[in-house]
Amino acid sequence: MAEEEAHGGAMPPDGELPEVLAARRRKLDALRDEGIEPFPHEFRGVEPIAAVRDAHAELEHGEETDVRHRVAGRLAARRGQGKMAFLDLVDRSGRIQLQARVDVLGAEAMERLLHFDLGDLLGVDGTAFRSRRGELTLRVQDFTLLAKSLRPPPEKHHGLQDTETRFRRRELDLIANAEARELFLTRAHVISAVRRFLDREGFVEVETPVLQPLYGGAAARPFTTHHNALSRTLYLRIATELYLKRLIVGGLERVYELGKDFRNEGLSPKHNPEFTVLEFYEAYADYLDIASRCERLVAYVADQVGYQGAHDFTPPWHRETLAGAILDRTGVDILAARERGALAAAMRSRGLAVPAQDTWPQLVDELLSKHVEPTLIEPTFLFDYPVELSPLAKRHRSRPGLVERFEAFIGGMEIANAFTELNDPDEQRRRFEEQRALASAGDEEVQPYDEAFIQALEQGMPPTGGIGIGIDRLVMVMTGMRSIREVVLFPAMRD
Repeated sequence: MAEEEAHGGAMPPDGELPEVLAARRRKLDALRDEGIEPFPHEFRGVEPIAAVRDAHAELEHGEETDVRHRVAGRLAARRGQGKMAFLDLVDRSGRIQLQARVDVLGAEAMERLLHFDLGDLLGVDGTAFRSRRGELTLRVQDFTLLAKSLRPPPEKHHGLQDTETRFRRRELDLIANAEARELFLTRAHVISAVRRFLDREGFVEVETPVLQPLYGGAAARPFTTHHNALSRTLYLRIATELYLKRLIVGGLERVYELGKDFRNEGLSPKHNPEFTVLEFYEAYADYLDIASRCERLVAYVADQVGYQGAHDFTPPWHRETLAGAILDRTGVDILAARERGALAAAMRSRGLAVPAQDTWPQLVDELLSKHVEPTLIEPTFLFDYPVELSPLAKRHRSRPGLVERFEAFIGGMEIANAFTELNDPDEQRRRFEEQRALASAGDEEVQPYDEAFIQALEQGMPPTGGIGIGIDRLVMVMTGMRSIREVVLFPAMRD
């Protein structure tokens, strides 16, 4: 790997290359001198290796067939030489053994095949048999070089282990580690299952702007950019919420969007600045309806991807209130200390740290994130949040000072946030004004005032429930990963 990294930029003359790279380039030149194109345009009719294996699952040891298959992949191993050799070919679905025999290929073709380097991409036509040791094998009848690899693959016996290289050079991780390939295939299956569930339940997938004139829908700092032609500042969206609720106003009634959001925050095992979120909104529903749909959705996804972990996603999930969970775990009653000074004093009396610049909502979030969230291992809903933390949620119908909001937690990590949506435009306007006051007090992550959204609400929005589910975190749960960088193909990295 050190040699590869050292020569990742402009290519020096061959004489200055490390020998391992220079040797591969000499082979490239030799192929072209022989009239062989090392980078052909196509290789049609390829079957996945897994399909070939499935087709011959019943073959007995030593049994041969005349069934011919065409496969393609990366040369991963080679054993033997002379009159017979065995090679391993790997595609995204698995690995298969190849048998090369000089009496089948001829001496010249046999020599060319054995001269290829590990990492080269080959297309192979062969007939299937099962070796005496029980290994399904293709006897090579013909082969084609599909791409000459000019750099050696990662070390073959132990896979690519260096974490920094795995994240920065994900292509090497995928080449070297079958587990990485399987993980990202599982991620794709999670996303497909989410779409199937919502499509089946009558939701319509939509797309809203990524570049927005005003960010909103969450408490976060945005990334800022400039549109030259419009001569105006724009923001990468931090959420899709406000646009999706405008579609509810417009009469689409059940909508969802699955895409990227961007929040200009620090890196952590649970947060990447660019992340994938599902948001869906349902007219004539409240947060209890959304909680039921959320737990059914997650249980469906787990079933579809063959989840084998320790969590039980079967509805109904465990349920607590936010205030009750904080009181049980810290002894602090946030509902009895509704001013910052009172809450700070209650926290200090319990020996808890009180960040000097935090507002009352930020102190509540501190209690939740540090003292409650890590304890919520099994699927759990926390219901009924203070209104100060939830500027877009409808007031609780029976508990003053609270809103109808829940967050979902699995494995000590928040995966979802949901509301009965606030649809009173005058109340929403007051909430936005309260957010302005919090901003003046030093909170940089408040919801900005959005007059266009207010005007949309003034057209009339039906009773609505909505939710945001973090897809990256859901994949972490489904695969047992503890860092978001493991489940994002190209995570943000420091220089």
